[in-house]
Amino acid sequence: MTTDTSERGLERLISEALTGAPCDSPGRSMMTERPAAYGAGWICGDPHDYDPEYCVDLGQLSAFLVGTQPKVAEALDLGQDSPTRAKFLARLQSETTKRGSVDVLRNGIKHGPHQVDLLYGTPSPGNEKASMLYGLNRFSVTRQLRYSTDNTHLALDLCLFINGLPVATFELKNSLTKQTVFDAEEQYKRDRHPRERLFELGRCLVHFAMDEHEVRFCTHLRGKESWFLPFNKGWNDGAGNPPNPDGLKTDYLWKETLTRASLTNIIENYAQIVETKDEKSGRKKREQIWPRYHQLEVVRRLLADASDRGVGLRYLIQHSAGSGKSKSIAWLAHQLIGLERGGENVFDTVVVVTDRRLLDKQIREEIKQFAQVGSI
Repeated sequence: MTTDTSERGLERLISEALTGAPCDSPGRSMMTERPAAYGAGWICGDPHDYDPEYCVDLGQLSAFLVGTQPKVAEALDLGQDSPTRAKFLARLQSETTKRGSVDVLRNGIKHGPHQVDLLYGTPSPGNEKASMLYGLNRFSVTRQLRYSTDNTHLALDLCLFINGLPVATFELKNSLTKQTVFDAEEQYKRDRHPRERLFELGRCLVHFAMDEHEVRFCTHLRGKESWFLPFNKGWNDGAGNPPNPDGLKTDYLWKETLTRASLTNIIENYAQIVETKDEKSGRKKREQIWPRYHQLEVVRRLLADASDRGVGLRYLIQHSAGSGKSKSIAWLAHQLIGLERGGENVFDTVVVVTDRRLLDKQIREEIKQFAQVGSI
């Protein structure tokens, strides 16, 4: 069967893979459907529910809070366009600008007397309540999202939300119109103004440019200065992606990386806003971190093997220059601490040893930046 690889065809393909529906009927409410009803457990979002002033999908946010924290939802008056709701949305917007979406999703926000949880994380085995709450998270896909308060005709091909908060955007291109992933990059640089609230640093975790052959991503849109990195599997010891007899070369993005479980895992253990300092000028800057495909793959494979086979084995990992070795080591070290086998911790302490001074400094700084535990 021939795959429709036009831009709208790619939108539909991704939406159907995630939700089981094309998500091409704005105005058709999906609010009453349980999150696990379709496809990979995602829900079709309605572009009319998006509020560009506060950068939230009000329909999904309200449905999540009503379903998981009904007393809080009632106190926040989410069903009405009221001053009470406006104050909460302003608070949410302010906290996201200050802390970034990753921290807001991980830890929620305080609003007056209320603790508002905005994501229920991966449940531990056997924890029925945590599993139930995790299942109530609302992962949604919105096509043709009109994101601007000023230029209301501007629209993104796709936007992904978790419980109403935007986490990823897409610009899609296809070879039928003689456009590639690099044209999608240029569209981000040229047409997606960094002053738009949706494109502020830390608001979305990642911005994907893709066609049917390759995926590239950026974590901070800065106009012409936007920096995109590949998010490809690699092929024949080189760049790109291998042939896929069952579909598009790039379908691993939504079939592997953007499943509910995988995306939650990335938010919990990989994505982060870090602060770096220029050694020459002394100036500090914030940076949004998102893992590359090979980094996710190597860390997850090592964790799975250690969980399955236990301690005492050796591994040789090949990372080329500039491929993010320090981050891969830091992510692995932090997650090894929490690794369990048969209900028991596999490791009590993780020690990182290197014989290179520069790498030692880099790894030490990376581990500190991603620290959520103190046993390393």
